[in-house]
Amino acid sequence: MKILVADDDPQFLKALKITLHSQGYAIVTARDGVECITVAVREHPDLFVLDLGMPKMDGMGVIQGVRGWTDAPILVVSGRTDAREKVAVLDAGADDYVTKPVSIDELLARIRALLRRVPQNGENDNETPSVSFGDITVDLTAHAVFRRSSSGRQSRVRLTPTEWKVLEMLVRNAGRLVTRQDLLTEIWGAQHVNDTGYLRLYISQLRKKIEPDPAHPRYLKTEPGMGYRLDV
Repeated sequence: MKILVADDDPQFLKALKITLHSQGYAIVTARDGVECITVAVREHPDLFVLDLGMPKMDGMGVIQGVRGWTDAPILVVSGRTDAREKVAVLDAGADDYVTKPVSIDELLARIRALLRRVPQNGENDNETPSVSFGDITVDLTAHAVFRRSSSGRQSRVRLTPTEWKVLEMLVRNAGRLVTRQDLLTEIWGAQHVNDTGYLRLYISQLRKKIEPDPAHPRYLKTEPGMGYRLDV
């Protein structure tokens, strides 16, 4: 199992690296949030151990960045004790939160508990931070969409935040039906589960931006009466 430890405290980073290595884990490290995402894309860790107060990009930014393309468990180890911040971190996609200082025995127990959720058959090896179809590339880490011209040059496709949320959910479920109810609940909340007009509007806008012929969509398909599917 490979663990990515990200913390701007060099002593804590070194101590945790030695301890985890002695337990048989493969360890990669990062000292700031930007480096953490770079290492994560390259190494595809099975578990993240993150501090919140890192330079360049804080732990919250890292969580939001990696959650677009990996379900690997995230354990936050932070000196911040505010209950509202803990809730926000967990809602953003972290799986557990431990307040510093923490005993090594407790930390190891929490790591073991999270790693028990990780598939052992290599399923996560196929995870990727980007998906391409036609001349479109969706970068889930950068939250960006790019179009490749006939000359090979890439230009960014501008999406609104809501358009991105719709596309991201479809990309993460590529090839599978995503129901209208699931999309509406995830993006607008359960109180809007019947507001299908919202969804049709954003699907139409997305098709205009990513389909070669929006009137005859090749990738963003409608499943009549059910929902939508992204064919890649």
